[in-house]
Amino acid sequence: MSPQQQDGEETLVEAALRVLKTGDPYEKARLGDSVASQWLQGTITQPYDPSLDLPVPDRPARLANVKLVSPSLMPKLGKAGSLQSRQAIVHSLVHTESWAIDLSWDIIARFGKQEAMPREFFTDFVKVAQDEGRHFTLLAARLEEIGSSYGALPARDGLWDSAIATSNDLLARLAVEHCVHEARGLDVLPTTISRFRNGGDNETAELLERVVYPEEITHCAAGVKWFKYICLRSSNPAQDQDSLTPQGGAGENGTMEVENEVIQKFHSIVRTHFRGPLKPPFNEEARKAAGFGPRWYEPLAVKEATPE
Repeated sequence: MSPQQQDGEETLVEAALRVLKTGDPYEKARLGDSVASQWLQGTITQPYDPSLDLPVPDRPARLANVKLVSPSLMPKLGKAGSLQSRQAIVHSLVHTESWAIDLSWDIIARFGKQEAMPREFFTDFVKVAQDEGRHFTLLAARLEEIGSSYGALPARDGLWDSAIATSNDLLARLAVEHCVHEARGLDVLPTTISRFRNGGDNETAELLERVVYPEEITHCAAGVKWFKYICLRSSNPAQDQDSLTPQGGAGENGTMEVENEVIQKFHSIVRTHFRGPLKPPFNEEARKAAGFGPRWYEPLAVKEATPE
């Protein structure tokens, strides 16, 4: 046990596993918020016990009340012009956020110790997990306010399929889940917000615009930041970790050449682990705010650049 860790004190990874093993999504969000607060306030002091290798479940615990279907069988969500369409869209968002909670705690539990990540990595994804839990809770409450509930409609599990496919590679997990999928959310959210406003549902539009949208930019930024960090650490294995400034990518090594290498690595990983090209139009402003410009994603939108 780490010298700084008190006997019997729960580590962050142990707490993350408790969240992943909690099936009820409302309780999962509540527990995650509690764990996040304890870490951020210093009640939980150690990220993990270096002497323990704790197994991470392939799939987190989930209730069986949500009917899962293949993407081809998912009904169309519509454009928020009717109550039924608004319910379907919010239900889809609630489902996505429920998986986003698990993704955040999974990256902490699965990769933090394994990849000897610095404390800031844990803190960043604890904040992401807390945000996702809040998004789930607020959107699930809004869904009930408009006459439906989580589990009333079918859903699909594409996000966790990607998580399983990247369960052995932190760079791939960051690239696919926290850059490609999160950034896709940034691309479509402004249109979704406009559709709710046009449909007369300003409350949902405000929730998405004022809470979900700005926080999702920071989640994408966390993926970009730590993708850069790992690439830099790989190319500078003898360098002190603290000198590899994650924010901004490279400290004094932040040259165009290094940036190009990181971007090429990103392209290679996405082409390996993500099927098909990325779909424009892209939300360039939000993506830039998250730390990556067009050179990161535009080449991946060209169909010919993506192998079969």
